[in-house]
Amino acid sequence: MSKVPSITLNNGVAMPQLGFGVWQVPDDEATKAVATALEAGYRSIDTAAVYGNEGGTGRAVASSGIPREDLFITTKLWNTDQGYDSTLRAFDTSLGKLGLDHVDLYLIHWPLITRETFVDTYRAFEKILADGRARAIGVSNFLPKHLERLLAETSVVPAVNQIELHPQLQQTGMRALHARHGITTEAWSPLGQGMGLLDVPTVVAIAHKHERTAAQVVLRWHLQLGNVVIPKSVTPSRIRENFDVFGFELDADDLAALAALDEGKRLGPDPSTFE
Repeated sequence: MSKVPSITLNNGVAMPQLGFGVWQVPDDEATKAVATALEAGYRSIDTAAVYGNEGGTGRAVASSGIPREDLFITTKLWNTDQGYDSTLRAFDTSLGKLGLDHVDLYLIHWPLITRETFVDTYRAFEKILADGRARAIGVSNFLPKHLERLLAETSVVPAVNQIELHPQLQQTGMRALHARHGITTEAWSPLGQGMGLLDVPTVVAIAHKHERTAAQVVLRWHLQLGNVVIPKSVTPSRIRENFDVFGFELDADDLAALAALDEGKRLGPDPSTFE
């Protein structure tokens, strides 16, 4: 049995708080990486159409021997497929590549505000949910203005908003907005994309204090904040290391020191302009 705690989404579906992401993992490598993650104890896998590795992810799931009901599989709709009918076709394609009859969570990858398509896209998501082919639906990279439109013009509150979030971009306002509406916050690039976060002296000092790695400290920070987190690695030892974050706890001093690292520093694209 997995030791990962679950978050109960706003529709009652349980989602593991720690999952495994496969962004930038080639399809053939994804099979091995996901298999390693499943062996290590992960039960939540996060992929996307644009990653090009739904097939490799599906092969690992199929060969794992783990009952489907014990797994939580997320994929995402890519930008070029937004729109009602094209969303339904793209979802069928993703299911086929994954080799599944349903996913646990389906996300709109980006809002694409200038195209004005995400509301129609989300209505297709509502149909997919009603048909039982996704257990939960949500969004990714949505800003407050995007969420407000969805809440005003559609009937299902997104279960999740997956956003860039790490100690240097703590998204306090977004997390508060999510909490008000019962939307779960999921963090992508939780470890800062290898761009220096794990070398920050504060993080290193806390890691030394707990006899843990810097990555384990940052993942523990996410978990204690209540975020869902999906670290990515193709290195077996790091896949296992990132899962080993349940045997210690950050104290109030640690959390305060990490809170002070917030710079509003976005490493990925800005959702208000990204097309």
